[in-house]
Amino acid sequence: MRAAGTRIFCASSPSAVVLMAAAIEAGLLPEAGRRVLLVCDDRPVPEAAPPWDEVPGFARLRARFDAVLSWNEAIRPFHPAAWTPRTEDVPLLERHLRRLWGLGDDRVELVLGAPDAPPAQAVARVFHGAPLHVCAGGPADHGPTRGKLDPLLGTRVRQVLHLDLIPGLTPLLLGEFGAPARVIPADAFRAVTGEVASAVTGMTEGAALVVGGRLSALGVTSAGEEDALHAEMVRTAAGRGHDRVVFAPHPASPSRHAAGPRAEAARLGVDLTVPDTPVPVEALYEASRPALVVGCSSAALFTASALYGVPVARVGTERLLDRLTPYHHPQRTALVLAEAVLPGTEGDAPVADDLDGLLAALAFTMRPRVRPSLRADTERYLAAGTWERQWFTRRRLTALGLPGGVPGRLAFLPRSQAVRRVVRRARAVRKAVGR
Repeated sequence: MRAAGTRIFCASSPSAVVLMAAAIEAGLLPEAGRRVLLVCDDRPVPEAAPPWDEVPGFARLRARFDAVLSWNEAIRPFHPAAWTPRTEDVPLLERHLRRLWGLGDDRVELVLGAPDAPPAQAVARVFHGAPLHVCAGGPADHGPTRGKLDPLLGTRVRQVLHLDLIPGLTPLLLGEFGAPARVIPADAFRAVTGEVASAVTGMTEGAALVVGGRLSALGVTSAGEEDALHAEMVRTAAGRGHDRVVFAPHPASPSRHAAGPRAEAARLGVDLTVPDTPVPVEALYEASRPALVVGCSSAALFTASALYGVPVARVGTERLLDRLTPYHHPQRTALVLAEAVLPGTEGDAPVADDLDGLLAALAFTMRPRVRPSLRADTERYLAAGTWERQWFTRRRLTALGLPGGVPGRLAFLPRSQAVRRVVRRARAVRKAVGR
């Protein structure tokens, strides 16, 4: 028999619902009197595509919830990716939503993605007294909390639930609040994705699967550059001897037309298939048993390797790291971990040994004010010298006074006005000569 109260599952993609359903199946969430799925479609233009809660197989996921509601409808005309409520409006909004959704005076608990970004943060602020359970869906969530989270939110987090994407590596998300991290068992996750996969038809078995990303939507690349990166992934699959390739674009990516991959496949004589409807990539693993998965740094690349035992190849990580700004961009964690634990295009072995040390160093250098206690671990890891130069910029290490930056006796140079004037003049001369 279920306990009293309502638990609201705030999900921004089918993959998030799969993760939350797996947590339910694994018994990691306490019983509740009522389960409500709150669909938060934070794609740039949600109206331009069919609602993701209508994809094949979603009906099986719906069965776990007593009601399915829309956050987009509740806050229209605001966009869920950009709107958060003003503090003075919170009591009014909570009363309004309780009446709109028939919650009455129920005790509410929330299950969210990372609560440091909308729309999850907005929902958490409206239900200001609700306990929070966080489902960390990808490698970026292994890194530090994005910015200094309001303690009134952070202290409400009861647990961080995550897949064992990198066996034995514990996410640092929300660790500053003492939130325990718990693993969602692979068996529970695969059972749920298997339910969704049962509705997927027409897939090519044994082909190479190219996993598209949403790097342009996250500001890492332009849409054209991302399309070119996807074409490079097709080229990688063909170079590994695969003449049948399935391209699975990210549901939130603006490059769903797959022009680059299609053109590259035609040039190489590769048979390319693009699924008609978006489903979690893991459902395609279950439905088509791919021989190889090629991607950049998406969670699907990690699940293929760690949970399904499928060979993988990462593409473009070093190039993206070289240009990633600002330094604390959340995708730095995903890109670095991909380089550290996943083989590249030539099947080369991963390069990192001390993953805990690497993650601590990433967290401190990205968010030193959020995780100041990690300085000693960071200094120890960097001093060992077993890391790759592209993972940490010299400028960042110098600014934080860490090993690998400018040597101490030369630390005055970046701050010297005289040195800066000389550098500017040298650059001007070089430009003039170049003309």
